[in-house]
Amino acid sequence: MALVSSSKHPHFITSTTILHFFSSSSSSAADPTVTSAVTVLKHHRSKSRWTHLRTLFPSGFTPSQFSQITLNLHNNPHLAFNFFQFTIQHSLCNHSPSSYASIIHTLARSRHKSQTLTLIQAAIRKFHDPNAEFDSNTPRLMFETLVKTYRMFDSSPFVFDLLIKACLLSKRVEHAIEIVRMLRSKGLNPMISTCNSLILSVCRHHGSIAGYETYTELFESSSEFSGKKVAGVKIVVPNVHTYNIMMHAFYKDGLIEWLERVWSDMIVNMCVPSEYSYSVLMAAYCDDGRMDDAMRVWEEMGNGGLEHDVVAYNTMIGGFYEAGNVRKAEEFFMQMGLSEKKSSSVTYEHLINGYCKLGDVDSAMLLFKDMCRKGFTPIGFTIDLLIKELCVNNKVSEALMVSRFALKNNVVIIGGSYEFLIKGLCNEGRMEESMKVQAEMVGKGYEPNSEIYSAFISGYEKEGNVELAGKLRTELLEMQ
Repeated sequence: MALVSSSKHPHFITSTTILHFFSSSSSSAADPTVTSAVTVLKHHRSKSRWTHLRTLFPSGFTPSQFSQITLNLHNNPHLAFNFFQFTIQHSLCNHSPSSYASIIHTLARSRHKSQTLTLIQAAIRKFHDPNAEFDSNTPRLMFETLVKTYRMFDSSPFVFDLLIKACLLSKRVEHAIEIVRMLRSKGLNPMISTCNSLILSVCRHHGSIAGYETYTELFESSSEFSGKKVAGVKIVVPNVHTYNIMMHAFYKDGLIEWLERVWSDMIVNMCVPSEYSYSVLMAAYCDDGRMDDAMRVWEEMGNGGLEHDVVAYNTMIGGFYEAGNVRKAEEFFMQMGLSEKKSSSVTYEHLINGYCKLGDVDSAMLLFKDMCRKGFTPIGFTIDLLIKELCVNNKVSEALMVSRFALKNNVVIIGGSYEFLIKGLCNEGRMEESMKVQAEMVGKGYEPNSEIYSAFISGYEKEGNVELAGKLRTELLEMQ
């Protein structure tokens, strides 16, 4: 997936390069149809011009005529776009890649990014061969057409960035890479935002290693020129978003050494890390149980003048919870409050999970009630863990309350939570409530197992209902 280039140096954008790269097309002799159409479009009132055009040109326009008309309207992109839509709506032109290129350039020249991107996407779909495989040459065709017509319409270089973006939006990553290669072979680089989008797409579709290869090729040797001004040259270097994309990709893939390599690249290239950069590195260390390293990064973040945000606090709290150091997690929670950072649902979930892990279900319930008062709703995992620990500690009524909260707030709990509730209620002789929970359980798609049957049998025997206990024992034997 690397962007292979024969050059050993970064590629620059210069005015000389653009003039050399984009050849102009000579204007054809004046076409009466073109002249008349332009006159109607420019000088007739908006309400009458479209009727006049349909009357004068019932057969419509050739793609070449449309391009010439659009060229005459290049200083009025709004009118040119309305004319394009008019020809589409009334089927007055069998548009070609060249006619699409004319309106694309006209809009790009005036920085109408959204409309330009939409038209490029439409062109790729329109000229895609339905009988060809997915990787047809339509994007390359549009690229070559845009190149040929570039100077004629005095276009903007970012039109090629939009072509790359259109390929990425349609998941044509290989086509986007091909276009970047063709641009770079002529000494042109996409904008940094386009480079970042390309790297992100490669990471998503081909993995973080392939994304890193793309990153390396895009920015090879650019660090040599970082911070320098070179006359007539525009240098594209990675920014903090570039590094964050790669760090997050390696974090997701669990490749901490590679993540650290990107972090080193960022520091060497004198790019200042953002709060997100620090949070990703801390999260990687926390997930790997390297809490000393995570603390070092936490301190570096503060020493670097960056404020610890909610994400950073949650990362550290979660890390200490996973490491079994709930007291340290609680310290961060207290510090978070003192620094006037508002806790999130994730903050509470980390702490509740940690206290449940320690068996301190009373502290877990205090936090649960506090988060509910603040309007937060725990995820299913936290609810399940809390129900289990409450039942294990003979706090069945509180566990039932938690399950009712989950039902009211559409939080799905697992079958095991229903089992803990039923066992706890049956053990306390609350058979009617047990039956209601069991009915809810079946309604959620969970079938009673032998453990639940045994709980009901034991509960009915304790209250002296031997007959019902016997029937359930028979059902259990039949089920086995």
